[in-house]
Amino acid sequence: MTATIPTTLFVLHLLGAIVWVGGMAFAILVLRPSLSVLEPAQRLLLHAQVFRRFFLIVWHAMPILLITGWAMLFGWYGGFRDAGVHVHIMNLAGVVMAVVFLAIWFGPYAVFRAAMTRGEGPAAAAAANRVRILITANLVLGLVTSVVAGFGRWGL
Repeated sequence: MTATIPTTLFVLHLLGAIVWVGGMAFAILVLRPSLSVLEPAQRLLLHAQVFRRFFLIVWHAMPILLITGWAMLFGWYGGFRDAGVHVHIMNLAGVVMAVVFLAIWFGPYAVFRAAMTRGEGPAAAAAANRVRILITANLVLGLVTSVVAGFGRWGL
C-alpha cells in the first residue's frame, strides 16, 4: 500500500469512532439529563427524532469503522498474526459494539418505533429506557476501546 491509503483508512477509522462514540457520549451525558425539563410526551417525541437521526449516522459510521479496521489489519499488519494485542482487542470490541447496535435497532428501538406509531407512551418510554441502557453499555465499550487504541498505538 502507498502511504496515502493507510493514512486515509486511519483517518476514516478515527472519524467513524469519534462520531459514534462522541454521539453516544453526548446522548447519555448531555441530552438525557437535559430532557427532564420536558413533559413525558415531549421527551418521547424528541427521543424519536434523536434516535432516528443518530442511528442513521451509526448505520454509516459502523461499517466504515469495521471495513477500515479490517483493511488496515490485513493491508497494514498482514493479518491477525502480526497485529498487536491492542488490535485484537479493538477488533473484538468493534464487532461486539456492532452486535449491540444491531440488538438495539432490531430490539428495543423497533419496539419504540412501533409503540410510538400506536401512541402507546408507556411502552415507548420503557423501550427508550432499554435503548439507553444498551447505548450506555456501548459507550463504555467504545471508551475502553479508545483507551486501548491509544495505549496500543503509542505504547505505555
